[in-house]
Amino acid sequence: MSKIKWVSAAVIAGSCVFATQAAMAYGYGAGDFFVRGGVAKVTPKSDNGEALGQDVDVGDENGFTYGLGYLFHDKFGVELNSSEAFQHDLSLGGSDLGTVDRLPVNLMVNYYPLGGLDSRVQPYVGAGLNYTNISGEPADIDARRSYGAVGQVGLDLAVTENVMLNGFANYADVDSELRMNGEEIGTAKIDPLTIGGGVTFRF
Repeated sequence: MSKIKWVSAAVIAGSCVFATQAAMAYGYGAGDFFVRGGVAKVTPKSDNGEALGQDVDVGDENGFTYGLGYLFHDKFGVELNSSEAFQHDLSLGGSDLGTVDRLPVNLMVNYYPLGGLDSRVQPYVGAGLNYTNISGEPADIDARRSYGAVGQVGLDLAVTENVMLNGFANYADVDSELRMNGEEIGTAKIDPLTIGGGVTFRF
């Protein structure tokens, strides 16, 4: 092959590589869907309320988290996320009562300040509604479901056009009324701070 043909082939190959890189869009944009998965540590607030005149204590826990989202605008989207049921140690007045299973579901609207821009770094903030179901309570104790506000901050770091590393923190208002044999005995004020990380897949 002549030098001219070698040069032409090199130019064409280089142009194809450049065009491919230029076509890759790392940032979020309207119409994008994403799924997330990862692990998180949950830390309830230090003061968890009272029952029967004694302090309630709800322990920390770790678990898997997941979510699904959609951007209806370059800078705004909705997200539905949840986790496996977190199993918290529960004590009353310093005495161990056993464990309870807490399953949170969050529906949020997120704001992406760099949405619409071709940036590998995509921070976001969100706010919405939390629903928490509590089950597996100790005998004779009934912990009621909770509805409250939730807020979050997060960051996606693009590794490829479709794969991102994710980190987040959220705080939810979770108050569960406690009953024993049908009678109200107090309230467990859980208000958990959840900090986690994982992977986001965008498509």
